[in-house]
Amino acid sequence: MPAPLIWLSAALAGVYAGNKANTNYLKRKQIIGSMPGESKLRVTPVNGSIVCCGIYGLLDHTGIWIDNTIYELSGEGLVRCLSPNRFLGKRSGSTIYVACDANNTPLFEENSVGLARSRLYTLLDYHLFDQNCHRFVAETLAGHSVDIMSFSDLNIFLHQHFSTLINWHKASNN
Repeated sequence: MPAPLIWLSAALAGVYAGNKANTNYLKRKQIIGSMPGESKLRVTPVNGSIVCCGIYGLLDHTGIWIDNTIYELSGEGLVRCLSPNRFLGKRSGSTIYVACDANNTPLFEENSVGLARSRLYTLLDYHLFDQNCHRFVAETLAGHSVDIMSFSDLNIFLHQHFSTLINWHKASNN
């Protein structure tokens, strides 16, 4: 019985170490200025803002802020609209973070609002590493298919799409 717990602990330690190394890489490449939880600055999300919350300190979940709600791709593959409290529910995070530019202004794409709304209640073939929340967010911003697998990939996409350093700050509505 102890062997599975040891394997699980080793796997979680590996994920944590990998995330730390990847964060350092993104900072060295000047793609990221601050990751979620590193800044005390609070910003107010606007329609089309990219938001995220933590999942047990190992993963991040992302969505699009629209009219004080968050459009997300659920783990079941359903595009749905949630209140900020429900977005945080059943996850370990208690804070919503907003992707901002180098001047700490929330990043947003006006066209993403209509596209996210048009996809509401559609069912996608969800997969943790292929068709996930990060890909949903990137495709909603880009308006076309994008190959995104991870939160790091999303940050690189945001950096390229908006041509700016990415800073994640606490949402003031949170």
